[in-house]
Amino acid sequence: MRSIAEAENLRKRLHKERHEMTQLSIQSILIDFLNPIDHMENALAHTNNASDEVKNWAIGFKMILNQFKEVLASNDVHPFKSVGTHFDPHNHEAVEVVETKDYPDGTVIEESLRGYKMGSKTIRAARVKVSKYPSRASKEDEEKETENNE
Repeated sequence: MRSIAEAENLRKRLHKERHEMTQLSIQSILIDFLNPIDHMENALAHTNNASDEVKNWAIGFKMILNQFKEVLASNDVHPFKSVGTHFDPHNHEAVEVVETKDYPDGTVIEESLRGYKMGSKTIRAARVKVSKYPSRASKEDEEKETENNE
Protein backbone atom coordinates (compact mmCIF):
# COMPACT_ATOMS: atom_id res chain seq x y z
CA MET A 1 0.00 0.00 0.00
CA ARG A 2 2.84 2.35 0.88
CA SER A 3 4.61 1.84 -2.47
CA ILE A 4 1.32 2.40 -4.33
CA ALA A 5 0.79 5.67 -2.42
CA GLU A 6 4.39 6.74 -3.13
CA ALA A 7 3.95 5.99 -6.84
CA GLU A 8 0.70 7.98 -6.90
CA ASN A 9 2.35 10.93 -5.13
CA LEU A 10 5.24 10.80 -7.58
CA ARG A 11 2.82 10.81 -10.52
CA LYS A 12 0.94 13.81 -9.08
CA ARG A 13 4.16 15.73 -8.40
CA LEU A 14 5.46 15.09 -11.93
CA HIS A 15 2.13 16.18 -13.41
CA LYS A 16 2.20 19.37 -11.31
CA GLU A 17 5.81 20.14 -12.33
CA ARG A 18 4.99 19.58 -16.00
CA HIS A 19 2.00 21.93 -15.72
CA GLU A 20 4.16 24.61 -14.03
CA MET A 21 6.85 24.29 -16.74
CA THR A 22 4.20 24.70 -19.44
CA GLN A 23 2.79 27.79 -17.71
CA LEU A 24 6.26 29.33 -17.38
CA SER A 25 6.93 28.71 -21.08
CA ILE A 26 3.64 30.31 -22.09
CA GLN A 27 4.28 33.24 -19.75
CA SER A 28 7.75 33.78 -21.20
CA ILE A 29 6.44 33.88 -24.77
CA LEU A 30 3.59 36.22 -23.89
CA ILE A 31 5.97 38.62 -22.11
CA ASP A 32 8.01 38.82 -25.32
CA PHE A 33 4.89 40.08 -27.14
CA LEU A 34 4.13 42.89 -24.66
CA ASN A 35 6.72 45.39 -25.94
CA PRO A 36 5.69 45.12 -29.63
CA ILE A 37 2.06 45.48 -28.56
CA ASP A 38 2.94 48.64 -26.59
CA HIS A 39 4.81 50.08 -29.58
CA MET A 40 1.90 49.35 -31.89
CA GLU A 41 -0.56 51.02 -29.49
CA ASN A 42 1.66 54.10 -29.25
CA ALA A 43 2.03 54.33 -33.03
CA LEU A 44 -1.70 53.92 -33.62
CA ALA A 45 -2.50 56.60 -31.03
CA HIS A 46 -0.89 59.17 -33.32
CA THR A 47 -2.82 58.33 -36.50
CA ASN A 48 -5.78 60.66 -35.84
CA ASN A 49 -4.16 63.59 -37.65
CA ALA A 50 -2.78 61.48 -40.49
CA SER A 51 -3.91 61.30 -44.11
CA ASP A 52 -6.86 59.15 -45.18
CA GLU A 53 -4.54 56.52 -46.63
CA VAL A 54 -2.65 56.18 -43.35
CA LYS A 55 -5.95 56.04 -41.43
CA ASN A 56 -7.06 53.13 -43.63
CA TRP A 57 -3.82 51.29 -42.87
CA ALA A 58 -4.29 52.08 -39.19
CA ILE A 59 -7.70 50.39 -39.19
CA GLY A 60 -6.09 47.16 -40.35
CA PHE A 61 -3.33 47.42 -37.77
CA LYS A 62 -5.90 48.07 -35.03
CA MET A 63 -7.63 44.82 -36.01
CA ILE A 64 -4.32 42.96 -35.72
CA LEU A 65 -3.65 44.63 -32.36
CA ASN A 66 -7.07 43.51 -31.12
CA GLN A 67 -6.24 39.93 -32.13
CA PHE A 68 -3.04 40.10 -30.07
CA LYS A 69 -5.02 41.43 -27.12
CA GLU A 70 -7.52 38.57 -27.49
CA VAL A 71 -4.64 36.07 -27.31
CA LEU A 72 -3.42 37.76 -24.13
CA ALA A 73 -6.92 37.72 -22.64
CA SER A 74 -7.43 34.04 -23.52
CA ASN A 75 -4.27 33.30 -21.50
CA ASP A 76 -5.53 35.43 -18.58
CA VAL A 77 -3.01 38.23 -19.24
CA HIS A 78 -4.45 41.66 -18.61
CA PRO A 79 -3.11 45.18 -18.01
CA PHE A 80 -3.69 46.77 -14.64
CA LYS A 81 -4.41 50.38 -13.72
CA SER A 82 -1.64 52.22 -11.91
CA VAL A 83 -2.42 55.96 -12.07
CA GLY A 84 -4.12 57.13 -8.89
CA THR A 85 -3.21 54.01 -6.91
CA HIS A 86 -0.72 53.76 -4.08
CA PHE A 87 2.80 52.70 -5.13
CA ASP A 88 3.28 48.94 -4.72
CA PRO A 89 6.82 47.62 -5.32
CA HIS A 90 5.34 44.27 -6.42
CA ASN A 91 3.39 45.94 -9.25
CA HIS A 92 5.33 49.13 -9.95
CA GLU A 93 8.83 50.20 -10.85
CA ALA A 94 9.46 53.82 -9.84
CA VAL A 95 11.39 55.65 -12.54
CA GLU A 96 10.90 59.10 -11.04
CA VAL A 97 9.79 60.66 -7.77
CA VAL A 98 8.06 64.04 -8.03
CA GLU A 99 7.76 66.31 -5.01
CA THR A 100 4.27 67.78 -5.05
CA LYS A 101 1.48 68.84 -2.72
CA ASP A 102 -1.18 67.95 -5.30
CA TYR A 103 -1.19 64.21 -4.51
CA PRO A 104 -0.88 62.16 -1.33
CA ASP A 105 2.57 60.75 -0.60
CA GLY A 106 3.32 57.54 -2.53
CA THR A 107 0.60 57.94 -5.16
CA VAL A 108 1.30 56.92 -8.76
CA ILE A 109 0.80 60.09 -10.82
CA GLU A 110 1.94 58.95 -14.27
CA GLU A 111 2.52 55.68 -16.07
CA SER A 112 5.22 55.47 -18.73
CA LEU A 113 4.91 51.71 -19.33
CA ARG A 114 1.78 49.67 -18.67
CA GLY A 115 2.03 46.75 -16.26
CA TYR A 116 0.51 43.32 -16.89
CA LYS A 117 -0.67 40.46 -14.72
CA MET A 118 -1.21 36.82 -15.60
CA GLY A 119 -3.97 35.78 -13.26
CA SER A 120 -2.99 37.42 -9.98
CA LYS A 121 0.78 37.29 -10.67
CA THR A 122 2.55 40.39 -11.99
CA ILE A 123 4.49 39.43 -15.11
CA ARG A 124 5.62 42.96 -15.99
CA ALA A 125 5.76 45.80 -13.50
CA ALA A 126 4.44 49.18 -14.59
CA ARG A 127 7.04 51.96 -14.87
CA VAL A 128 5.64 54.94 -13.02
CA LYS A 129 6.22 58.40 -11.55
CA VAL A 130 5.43 58.55 -7.85
CA SER A 131 4.46 61.56 -5.77
CA LYS A 132 6.35 62.56 -2.68
CA TYR A 133 5.21 65.23 -0.28
CA PRO A 134 7.87 67.98 -0.14
CA SER A 135 10.16 67.67 2.85
CA ARG A 136 10.91 70.54 5.20
CA ALA A 137 14.42 70.95 3.82
CA SER A 138 13.14 71.31 0.27
CA LYS A 139 10.55 73.90 1.42
CA GLU A 140 13.32 75.95 2.99
CA ASP A 141 15.41 75.63 -0.19
CA GLU A 142 12.46 76.85 -2.28
CA GLU A 143 11.94 79.81 0.02
CA LYS A 144 15.64 80.75 -0.18
CA GLU A 145 15.58 80.38 -3.97
CA THR A 146 12.53 82.65 -4.34
CA GLU A 147 14.16 85.22 -2.03
CA ASN A 148 17.36 85.14 -4.12
CA ASN A 149 15.38 85.58 -7.37
CA GLU A 150 13.62 88.67 -6.01
